Amino acid sequence: QVQLVESGGGLVQAGGSLRLSCAASGSTNSILTMAWYRQAPGKQRELVARISEGGNTNYADSVKGRFTISRDNATNTVYLQMNSLKPEDTAVYYCKVVVRILANLYDYWGQGTQVTVSS
Repeated sequence: QVQLVESGGGLVQAGGSLRLSCAASGSTNSILTMAWYRQAPGKQRELVARISEGGNTNYADSVKGRFTISRDNATNTVYLQMNSLKPEDTAVYYCKVVVRILANLYDYWGQGTQVTVSS
């Protein structure tokens, strides 16, 4: 089992910045990919960014050049630095980790943190 605790959401004006954090605890010795997703009202949850165990990153086109994902393997924490925020970035942001337990892979999700960008 893995528990995820997110923090860092809030209200910010357009053009501002926020940094989200997600700390994992529990069976963390086999965490593979760590990622951030978001879900806006009335929309499907979408991938924002992900980072592999080795540090390779992928971003949604809508956030490239503005958001940066990083991870600290010593503390099992993944971060999302969000700059130049836009009103369309408003959503609940969720972290997700993929964990290998024996021969199987499991997804664990955080509880979500609200990000609201005012125009």
